[in-house]
Amino acid sequence: MLKKSLLVIAISSALLSACTEKQTTPTSNIGNAISQEKSTNVVMSESEKANKLFDAIFDAGVDRNPVRQTYLGIKKDYDKWNDLSEENAAKELSFAKSDLAKIKALDSSKLDAQTLISYQLYIQKLENKISDHKWRFHNYPVNQMFGTHSQVPAFLINQHSISNLKEAQDYISRVNGAKKLMEQLVTQLKLREDLGIIAPKFVFEHVIRDSKNILVGAPFDEGKDSTILADFTKKINKIDLSENDKLTLSNEIKTALTNELKPGYEQLISYLTELETKADNRDGAWKFPEGEAFFNNALKRTTTTDLTADEIHNIGLSEVERIHNEMRLIMKKVGFEGDLAEFFVFMRTDKQFYYSADEAGRKQYLDEAVALIDDMKGRLDSLFLMKPKAEVYVKAVEAFREKSAGKAFYQRPTPDGSRPGVYYANLYDMEAMPSYQMAALAYHEGIPGHHMQFAINQELTGIPKFRKFGGYTAHTEGWGLYSEMIPKEIGLYQDPYSDFGRLAMELWRACRLVVDTGIHTKKWTREQGIAYYATNTSNAKSDTVKMVERHIVMPSQATAYKIGMLKIIELRENAKVALGDKFDIREFHDVVLRNGPVPLNILTQLVDEYIKAKQA
Repeated sequence: MLKKSLLVIAISSALLSACTEKQTTPTSNIGNAISQEKSTNVVMSESEKANKLFDAIFDAGVDRNPVRQTYLGIKKDYDKWNDLSEENAAKELSFAKSDLAKIKALDSSKLDAQTLISYQLYIQKLENKISDHKWRFHNYPVNQMFGTHSQVPAFLINQHSISNLKEAQDYISRVNGAKKLMEQLVTQLKLREDLGIIAPKFVFEHVIRDSKNILVGAPFDEGKDSTILADFTKKINKIDLSENDKLTLSNEIKTALTNELKPGYEQLISYLTELETKADNRDGAWKFPEGEAFFNNALKRTTTTDLTADEIHNIGLSEVERIHNEMRLIMKKVGFEGDLAEFFVFMRTDKQFYYSADEAGRKQYLDEAVALIDDMKGRLDSLFLMKPKAEVYVKAVEAFREKSAGKAFYQRPTPDGSRPGVYYANLYDMEAMPSYQMAALAYHEGIPGHHMQFAINQELTGIPKFRKFGGYTAHTEGWGLYSEMIPKEIGLYQDPYSDFGRLAMELWRACRLVVDTGIHTKKWTREQGIAYYATNTSNAKSDTVKMVERHIVMPSQATAYKIGMLKIIELRENAKVALGDKFDIREFHDVVLRNGPVPLNILTQLVDEYIKAKQA
């Protein structure tokens, strides 16, 4: 399978290599930095100075971001939300300009190789942030995939742990702060409305429903506790508090929910209901002010290449054709009589591939996903030199957001180990979670995919914090998709249907290249996008609708997976050819992971350096 993949990969390889050469990332001198003879004392002095500066800038940014603090396990501003105001956006732009000047004042000729990479990455990061300030309104801060409206309950439930009285009071303070947060959110939506940036009509049904769901249950109405109240009650009941403290806290959270959070959400719902009357069915970024320039910039940020929308579209078409041909081989292997379209219908509808849509079926899905990840843990020594210390858990997406959320996603652990990594499986529609796709999903989100990647990133030593906790979507999601393929190479996916599921997941990502660019540059409609997926994949109808709606509200994001995977495979093949018997898959994976997430052109350089060092 890999050899056949590489025939098509080779076709797109020239494009990928060409765009790497055109990268705007300042990458010169990395090789020179390694070979230059410098005084050890001078190198250490300037490199140490640089790394202290990098961490100081990162820490200052975290110090201004209460939500980021909590994600990182820091409880300094545990009672606060982020500031969504334009005044704060202007301050952050000013900080970026000041930080960039400080970094550029360093003498890059005196930096060691690893610090020079950090220097170049931070300059790129800040320059991008400054230039992207003009595009800050080119998005939908409330949509069916994410947004402040859904972040509040999800964040409180999954991130705000309570281990003592103060942390319970901080939780209540955050609920009290929800009204101001929603007011700022409405202001941001109005600024976009003034520019004509309004989400398409389909978005409003989802976000209004999800916002109303937060206000269902006690203390808002009769019945069982609302989502947030139930979470708070469960958490305070697990810690050592007096009954009097618990009663006081319970009364305070109910007052905060009723007097602050509820009016905030009602204001948001009222505005969204009004805004919906002004929405239309134009789906692409081409409708934005300077929409073409915005989308081209988004593609650069997402893929870390200079590939054009047309080039990405054509790579997608080529990959779809290749994967279809591999699927036809599996179709013959299992003795299916009919064409590929009929095989897709069979895989989409035959009951043998689906779990029951009840509690028992959902539990079975989660249990089997855990078993797959546990089995993969025992096979890591043949593939990796580094392994993560943090644990990973499998969890169903919560009921309040499962109808809108994607089919699977991952939440990284805290650096201090207090919270594990979590692979979320969306079990709302069991017909969208076939058994034959389970393995590929578990490998992608869990091990050896995102959990391995993010946990190792956070556990790395010798690189600054911004690299440990930052990210480049093409590297991150390219690794996730590549991780679906690795188990095939060590003997897994023995069941042909499971191997079909692996290909189906890869096909899904290839189609993303076609549909994302189709919607945002070729003026495809939502319906055209859905039809393309329905015709070319075996996925459930609900999958196709969610995916196209995701493309619409997250321009370019979905192009990262296949572009990143293709580059990783290309680099691995280059290393194999260059090193022959000296090639060690564990070392290659080490190079990809041990430097944290990097743009694809930097990854290319790191692999080239590994090859040269191995050949020496």
